[in-house]
Amino acid sequence: MAKFFRAAIMGPPGSGKGTISKRIAHNFGLQYLSSGHFLREGIAAKTEAGLLVGSYVERGMLVPDHVMNRLMLPRLGQLSDHSWLLDGFPRTLAQAVALNSLYQLDLVISLNIPYETLRERLSDRWIHPTSGRVYNMGFNPPRVQGKDDLTGESLIQHDDDKPEALMARLRHYKDVAKPVIDLYKSQGVLYSFSGTDTDRIWPYINTLLSTKMHTDPSDACRTQTP
Repeated sequence: MAKFFRAAIMGPPGSGKGTISKRIAHNFGLQYLSSGHFLREGIAAKTEAGLLVGSYVERGMLVPDHVMNRLMLPRLGQLSDHSWLLDGFPRTLAQAVALNSLYQLDLVISLNIPYETLRERLSDRWIHPTSGRVYNMGFNPPRVQGKDDLTGESLIQHDDDKPEALMARLRHYKDVAKPVIDLYKSQGVLYSFSGTDTDRIWPYINTLLSTKMHTDPSDACRTQTP
């Protein structure tokens, strides 16, 4: 294993990226870096990049590549002596190219989850907007219905988590993610996992990380289907 292990996880909304990322961080000691967390943090702190981000978020627009790079890459520079896992970045090919110019990823995990499973998960998903904490009424409900466990503040359901908007989000994700996936596949660091149950996918990811962080087999780019 290299001195520091650098990884990223990709998947559509509702794919379980956050749950799996936290398990990886806990089990393998990687610093978990969520782009959503940094977006909210930058906006709240009113940093220069955060103010830029806020101007797009307020208008309901996607944050452009150059702004995301400006937000994320300096944070990675502060973690030069850490192993880390990225969630939500790079999202586009331009972001991946910018990241590649500074860091070579050791592993990229891609989650392939059927549409029906995503629809069911997102229809049950409620969010604490200030912190980004996510609850699912099916398997991770709040202690008090409609309220955040830590603050007691109200939870919301995003309009784009509702079924009528989900298909458009998934189409957009596939269009944007494909060139990123192709890039990492060409570099031999991409592993894809398919399934409907995070708890059934996790053992395969756990085994992969255990192997990669101790040896470094060259047989990447496999697809695992529980």
